[in-house]
Amino acid sequence: MCFSLILIAQCINAVTVDVVPGVDSLEMAIAGAAVGDTLQLQNGDYFGPVIVDRTLNIIGSGKSIVDGGGKGRVITIAAADSIVKNITIRNSGIDLSEEDSGIFVTREADRALIEGNTLNNNLIGIYLKGPESAIVRGNKITGNKILRVNERGNGIHLWNTPGSIVEGNSVRYGRDGIFVTTSKNNIFRNNRFEDLRFAIHYMYTNNSEISGNYSEGNHVAYALMYSSHLKIFNNHSKDDRDRGLFFNYANYSTMYGNIIEGGPEKCVFIYNSNFNQIKSNVFKQCQIGVHFTAGSEDNQITENAFIANKRQVKYVGSRYLEWSVNGKGNYWTDHTTFDLNGDNIADKAYQPNNLIDQIVWRHPLAKILVNSPAFHLLQWAQSQFPALYPGGVIDSAPLMHQPDIASYVNG
Repeated sequence: MCFSLILIAQCINAVTVDVVPGVDSLEMAIAGAAVGDTLQLQNGDYFGPVIVDRTLNIIGSGKSIVDGGGKGRVITIAAADSIVKNITIRNSGIDLSEEDSGIFVTREADRALIEGNTLNNNLIGIYLKGPESAIVRGNKITGNKILRVNERGNGIHLWNTPGSIVEGNSVRYGRDGIFVTTSKNNIFRNNRFEDLRFAIHYMYTNNSEISGNYSEGNHVAYALMYSSHLKIFNNHSKDDRDRGLFFNYANYSTMYGNIIEGGPEKCVFIYNSNFNQIKSNVFKQCQIGVHFTAGSEDNQITENAFIANKRQVKYVGSRYLEWSVNGKGNYWTDHTTFDLNGDNIADKAYQPNNLIDQIVWRHPLAKILVNSPAFHLLQWAQSQFPALYPGGVIDSAPLMHQPDIASYVNG
């Protein structure tokens, strides 16, 4: 409380200082500034590395450039309530062990605001390492394209930064768009990701939100690992390569109103993840709609639309899994059936996998026998005697029409 009163008193006397371009001009301006001052950067080139060691507002003109010269961290923010805005920040070092970054925010910089900046050719774009309630908003981040993907840093990297918000940013050509670990109560919303390994990558981060994000042309869109109590809604994955959404030891989370489309190997991969609700999403034109592994328990998968996936579900296990809740299942474009009473529920249950699938998945070389008389006989026998089904997914109340997810997508 006392610190807050002192800071308010100091900010009342704050002034705005125009800073002209030059080799040491920004560093000297910071050294001579009082707490709460605004440093207004003019058009032109400034040079890092610089450390913001007191609460300051550093505001660019839109054509102000801070260049790190390929060494270390370009701007380090080490004071609470500081602002860095409307600046082009470029050319950090390329040493991952030193966490070289365009903007590096330390644990002392609670409530830092990083807004409207352009970050080019930095190893890590923006790194929040320990501050609480920081905001990263409306920045355009383009990573170092010369390095191989695994040698690059992340566009926005967060470690132990509870309550922080990342919104309205665009990230391209890094390792991961947003990587977060060992944190909680974060919000990532309305960001755009292209040409990355993972768009959003969660590790050991709980009670957080991922909403309204757009991923295109990445290896994986949303990878959620070793995390719980997440809300994933109104996100879009288009033409990502491997997976739209990946649950790996992700538990007690809800996923709704998302659209995953355009040909990834798997729209959704669920691995050892439990007690999740996956409802009212669209999984479209993937090689596999949902790959569901044994070891995942008590997940509710209902009112989703499975549209034109080459394989709707891959499940290699002997248990029966029910994918309808309270008399409502999912919509499947390959389910041929009737609805004689007009209640929008198909008259026949849907089972996406059969004994042939089990054989081929367990023994891939058996693909050469798929069109053989023996396999055709096995399929016929199974259709006449349902007891021959080896376990798998059952949707007892499949929907006749695609559910409307507009209410979720539009919030």
